[in-house]
Amino acid sequence: MPDVLINARAAARRQMSGVERWAVELAERLPGVRPQAYAVARPPRALAYQAGQLWEQAVLPAQARRLGAALILNPANLAPLRFAGNVVVVHDAVALTHPEWFSPVYAAWHRRALPRVVRGARRVITVSAFSRDEILETTGVEATVVAGGVDERFTPQADAAAARRALGLQRDYVLTVAGEGARKNLSVLGATARALAERGLELVAAGSRRAHHGPAIGVDGIRHLGYVDDALLPGLYAGAGAFVLPSLHEGFGLPCLEAMASGVPVVAADRGALPQTCGDAALLVEPRRPDLVAEAVLAALGDDVLRARGLARAAGFTWSATARAVDAVLADAVPRV
Repeated sequence: MPDVLINARAAARRQMSGVERWAVELAERLPGVRPQAYAVARPPRALAYQAGQLWEQAVLPAQARRLGAALILNPANLAPLRFAGNVVVVHDAVALTHPEWFSPVYAAWHRRALPRVVRGARRVITVSAFSRDEILETTGVEATVVAGGVDERFTPQADAAAARRALGLQRDYVLTVAGEGARKNLSVLGATARALAERGLELVAAGSRRAHHGPAIGVDGIRHLGYVDDALLPGLYAGAGAFVLPSLHEGFGLPCLEAMASGVPVVAADRGALPQTCGDAALLVEPRRPDLVAEAVLAALGDDVLRARGLARAAGFTWSATARAVDAVLADAVPRV
């Protein structure tokens, strides 16, 4: 019987964000680390989003008990509240610290559920020292930090031409990859879009708007692609002249590393976990100053030193290393008799 049942509800979703990427990678890689130790529970795709909360709270723990699994690994912030053997990956506590950035229903659910999940878990894993401190401040629980990785598909050799054709991109572009929520701060990029347009470039945004993001935020001058299929994303990164992420809060900032691995110079906000994730391989800027963001993006274009630093930085983050580190936490958490 397996020691650990992996909650792959988030891995069943059609659209990938950082949370879903974690769920997919752990569901695929952990069984390869210790094949007999893991089983994967994946609901029908119709239950991957809000409709799957009942599956997560009732069906998932019943399946764990039936299999004799001592633990459930929950890689996407929430977990079954009435199961005693949860290990949960909490990517951030932003819904607790900044509920105004989310829909009222989403913020209220996390305000009730997240502290209970964290305090009741056998172990809590998080993705950065920044998120560890945020979780400690809001729940009183200290989490173990395990950084995420970069998929091997993100490389300067990815098929940029195919992505351009599929997405109708005819001009050179600067890229941002972010959902259309308030914390992503895309409204600051209007000045950047205008500065790029003067040079014949466009600013392209890839990312969907989900119900919990709250009201949509439109920005003049940005070409919004919406959600970009995961198969096209490496080429979209590789074809960019620079990448910018002006978020006011990030628990990790995986798109910055994906851009670096793609050989693209990165500009990031000096907020949240982004300075920790990017190190000296990005230009860090005050995200509430449109002029400074635009200036940094223009400076990043063609910066070969920044590109080289980014490639070296991203090479230190692998999903194989993430899986091994998570496996070590889980092995330690299994009850011994």
